[in-house]
Amino acid sequence: MTDTHRQPEVNIGLVGHVDHGKTTLVEALSGEWTDQHSEEMKRGISIRLGYADATLRRCPDCEEPACYTVEGTCAEHGVETELLRTVSFVDAPGHETLMATMLSGAAIMDGAVLVIAADEPVPQPQTEEHLMALDIIGIDDIVVVQNKVDLVDRERARESYEAITEFVEGTVAEGAPIVPVSAGQGVNIEYLIEALETEIPTPDRDPEADPRLYVARSFDINRPGTEWDGLLGGVIGGSLAQGRLATDDGIELRPGREVEEGGGSEYRPIETTVRSLQAGGEFVEEATPGGLIGTGTGLDPSLAKGDGLAGQIAGPPGSLPPTWDAFTMDVELLDRIVGESEAVEEISTGEPLMLTVGTATTVGSVTSARSGECDVQLKRPVCAQAGAKIAINRRVGARWRLIGVGTLREG
Repeated sequence: MTDTHRQPEVNIGLVGHVDHGKTTLVEALSGEWTDQHSEEMKRGISIRLGYADATLRRCPDCEEPACYTVEGTCAEHGVETELLRTVSFVDAPGHETLMATMLSGAAIMDGAVLVIAADEPVPQPQTEEHLMALDIIGIDDIVVVQNKVDLVDRERARESYEAITEFVEGTVAEGAPIVPVSAGQGVNIEYLIEALETEIPTPDRDPEADPRLYVARSFDINRPGTEWDGLLGGVIGGSLAQGRLATDDGIELRPGREVEEGGGSEYRPIETTVRSLQAGGEFVEEATPGGLIGTGTGLDPSLAKGDGLAGQIAGPPGSLPPTWDAFTMDVELLDRIVGESEAVEEISTGEPLMLTVGTATTVGSVTSARSGECDVQLKRPVCAQAGAKIAINRRVGARWRLIGVGTLREG
């Protein structure tokens, strides 16, 4: 592989409150604007998970931290910069009604950048909720960005910095570096890259294991009016947690698709073939673990349309974890609803819960609730390993609120 192209090896999430500058920060690092959905462009917020790759580099002739850059050539010395690694950024929506989307994105994050605007009081509701979600899912490699410092004076910037320091005390982000930046003006991006390099390492992954792809997005890439002989199969996008995936490999997706038969319905795995692979913005013959990849398949594109396959797991037939229509989970509730003074009440039999397991989000009905555990019947099944973490959300008023974490118990 050449120095100009390397497959992404680590996934870094951008999380935080709506309109604090996450998408602008991704653009400053990658040159790509991740809000591509028409409604996102109109409203100025991220609705779906956005992705962009960035190659982090350093100039051999510059002093630290000014040496860190995403540019191929150093503007000051005119020399080619050295490649450090390619990173996939996962831009999670900050709007309160899109918490499930953020949680499904967190499942494929190796580390996170918590973005907090300097021109608003700290913390905002989703700042606190997103930080709690990172803790629940077990993401503890975190960098905090104090964004929009160009919009405030020195005194306000200092007050905001102190408020952020106080806010992260006692959380999973305690001790994380706080980097003041202006994403819109491209200020202090070199300090942020330095923090990413020192604080969010590339995890050890097993490239020899059976490949396991966690699907977070899926698409029908055919233009309207395409003739039948020109149609391309559905595309699944996500992160390869382990193993290598190559073109022409046979794969299975679980839980698969719903099949109606004999007056009832059940989910059955789907088998297909890898037709193409895209990583780091280029087509490749083989994808390695880490980062985000796009996988062209032989699937009917209507199955993949509009994220229809998001939440599935893909891998060699017969190698995937079991599919669950119901399960028992051990439960650990938060002391209070995030952002509220209201205490979290025990889960009760009969109540509906929104559960995020890996990249899958489903609604479950509690069939039996006991102290520290409950049984749940799922509206839509999930594919997951016993021991998987489950983000638990309860309906509070008009929306779902994060109330705790579950652990899927062996059946």
